Amino acid sequence: ETPRALAATLGTLSVGYRAALMARGWLYDARMLKTGRLPCPVVSLGNVTVGGSGKTPLAELATLTLVALGAAPVVVSRGYGRATRGVHVVADRGGVRLGAGAAGDEPLLLGGRLPGIPVIVGENRFEAGRLAVEAHGASVIVLDDGYQNRTIAKTLEILVVSARAPWGNGRLFPRGQLREPLSALRRSHVVVVTNPADDEVVDAVTRTLRLHDSPAPVVTARYEPLEARRVGDGARLPLSELRGRRLLGFGGLASPRSFMDTLSSMGVLLAGFAEFGDHHWYTDADLAEVARRARLAGAEGLITTEKDAVRLREKTLPGLPVWVLAVRMVLSSGQAAWVEALRQVAAPARG
Repeated sequence: ETPRALAATLGTLSVGYRAALMARGWLYDARMLKTGRLPCPVVSLGNVTVGGSGKTPLAELATLTLVALGAAPVVVSRGYGRATRGVHVVADRGGVRLGAGAAGDEPLLLGGRLPGIPVIVGENRFEAGRLAVEAHGASVIVLDDGYQNRTIAKTLEILVVSARAPWGNGRLFPRGQLREPLSALRRSHVVVVTNPADDEVVDAVTRTLRLHDSPAPVVTARYEPLEARRVGDGARLPLSELRGRRLLGFGGLASPRSFMDTLSSMGVLLAGFAEFGDHHWYTDADLAEVARRARLAGAEGLITTEKDAVRLREKTLPGLPVWVLAVRMVLSSGQAAWVEALRQVAAPARG
């Protein structure tokens, strides 16, 4: 097909996608599809574009903020890419209970990063949330990737926006990256712009929000590298020792550019980057091929993300060392608005 023919096909599919969105919205508005209401507040984090914007690291930050405010949060996720169906407890107050295949990579990562805080997966977020309340004592639910979900009533909508491409190309999926029209911005209560290079990006996002009747405060956040750990023996490497090392990066990420930029900013000499599909489940052959590329490029090792490392468990590691960069999301502006929004949720939760 020619690019013009392909664009026409994708445009037609986008029209169908828009019609399906409208029909779904009408069914919920007419109460022919049910939105369940839990007996506790629900904090949702999500975006309006396909691909990575930092939702899961911000879900971790929101959970920790709620704990600091005195609430007892439980994280609920769909568990994208897992091999199981139904509602499952990934982690409880005693520790992680499932492996990556059964849990999904992001829920398992959250279970490890949030010790003592339950993490539950389920296609039906309301049923997962009900289990969180009844069996795990949740006073507030943190819903990861929930902006489009209407099976559960939400108290606070946190919209996460990638500074690199806030609205993709401005077109609906599949012709573009938008999950829904920008009119959906008016549902947001707080908007977090991740990894902005300058204030101009934040100002542009703010203008678009106001254009679509969203008065939400705009917060900015960025990735903060913590340390590197070696897959296999868990050996730790201070960030200062990554500077000047020639490494080949790899990852199954929706937006690998942010990871590559982080590595470069730390002084890592990237010998290349092997891209895989988002949530890719690695094979031994994949790792052998990445190691081959690294040797050809003169790299002394490999480096990847924590989310990818979850999917490396029980794999045969290549001869080269594989480092995992641990990061966290930190607020760079708007902390007062962030804390106040979550305080209003945590207060009734404590009650």
